[in-house]
Amino acid sequence: MRITNSMIMNNTASNMNTNKTKVDELNTQMSTQKKINRPSDDPVIAIRALRLRSSLSEIDQYYEKNIPDAESWLAATETALKNMQEIITDIYRQCVNGATDTLNQKDRDTILVSLQNMRDQIYSEGNADYAGRTVFTGYKTNKTLTFQEDTPNISYNITQKFSYNDITQKNYYTGYSEVPTTDDLTAGTLPSTNMEEHTYHRLRLEYDSLGDITQLQYKDAGGNLQDIDGMQINYIDEATGNAQTANVTFVERHYTDWENAYNFEVGDNEVVYVPESGEILFGKNVAAHMSSEKPEMVVSYNKTGFSKGELRPEHYFDCTDTTDLNPDNHIKYVKENQEINYMVAFNQTLAVNTQASDVFDSGMQRDVDELTDAVQMAIRAHEKVDKIDAMMKEEKYASEESQALLQKWKDTAQKEADYADRNMKNLYSEGISKYQGYLTDVTLARTEVGNKGSSLALTKSRMSNQQMTFEKLKSTNEDKELSDVIIEYTAAYTAYQSSMQAASKAIKQTLLDYI
Repeated sequence: MRITNSMIMNNTASNMNTNKTKVDELNTQMSTQKKINRPSDDPVIAIRALRLRSSLSEIDQYYEKNIPDAESWLAATETALKNMQEIITDIYRQCVNGATDTLNQKDRDTILVSLQNMRDQIYSEGNADYAGRTVFTGYKTNKTLTFQEDTPNISYNITQKFSYNDITQKNYYTGYSEVPTTDDLTAGTLPSTNMEEHTYHRLRLEYDSLGDITQLQYKDAGGNLQDIDGMQINYIDEATGNAQTANVTFVERHYTDWENAYNFEVGDNEVVYVPESGEILFGKNVAAHMSSEKPEMVVSYNKTGFSKGELRPEHYFDCTDTTDLNPDNHIKYVKENQEINYMVAFNQTLAVNTQASDVFDSGMQRDVDELTDAVQMAIRAHEKVDKIDAMMKEEKYASEESQALLQKWKDTAQKEADYADRNMKNLYSEGISKYQGYLTDVTLARTEVGNKGSSLALTKSRMSNQQMTFEKLKSTNEDKELSDVIIEYTAAYTAYQSSMQAASKAIKQTLLDYI
């Protein structure tokens, strides 16, 4: 084939352009230190780069954002649980101290002050937050666990579920004594030494100062809910020893319905609701039936007005906020498991939150209230005895008749003090086991949070290694060593210059040079 000058010139230009393109390509690589500048340069590298970048972006999200956020949440939770442990431990110690027989007036005053202070603190740790989100309230992170101020106008209808194990015994008293207030000791009605102690079975609701009960039911043998009012029970008539059948009568009684605020009289076949104390009292035959049949119970009741520090019902119970007078605007809450899960690795989630209902028993505050009431009862009773003792030493009461009358007052007051001491000691003894249980719950929750933290630390270490691995793979796929680029660039530039020199010589010579 005949090679013409035109063909030589075209091939020379093409070769020069190829070398120049290579020089430009390597010059770009030298500037960017990347193997490709656009996907069309190498589709395989481009596709692999997209996959690696996507994976690395996810790892960065887990390692640099999700995991630190989860760590902070767990740290806030553990700090709150640690503080709650200390509070419950302090209450437990007060129970141990209160269960002794050697308490004097100063000891009682000290215990009372301590209990009152700890009552206000008991749920305060449940309001702990992380970045403005309350950590113990499930999905409702914008709400605190407790009311932050007195809210007299807020109303709820609250539904609680109970088992027969929730029915406990409590002592009630009648015939409280008084201290004479006039010099004439015979004035008025002299006290009789008839103070009596009564033990009733009761179901304690989680709030006091309540409104009406809207539902009081139990589950029958078929699992169906039935009203307790009218429930048929079997019992043994103590007088005749014969088996009897009766219908339960449900009544609502207020403190003012009795002789005094503590004179709780409950018929054997009655169920009595006391709104002021938030208690449902069972008569002897009803309690025996409940113990035998062991039914589950459901109680719904209304409450208007909450004090600062009381639990918000929506975090513990099925309830409806009925504050708005328009029923269409009522807000219904359903108690459910509300885990806040963080993605901390590929296909791996971690529930970072701990729900208050799983850790902070809703009855702790009321337990403290009952302990406080018992201490106050003992203080008042012993003050009465001390005042009467002081009166007996006064000269104006030195006569035998006055001493005899004062002794009668003192005997009643002393009996009240003895009952109060025994009741206080019993409640403290019960409190020891109760608060041991509460402390165990908090300790287990703190252990679980610690286990989550350990698991998260392992995941964090793994994500750190994966981040380095994927960064290396990404760099291997996309990046080019500067030293390698310089060597290739030097070779390409040399080839480009050589091609220009060769082209200049080829173009200078024509056929005329040989004629």
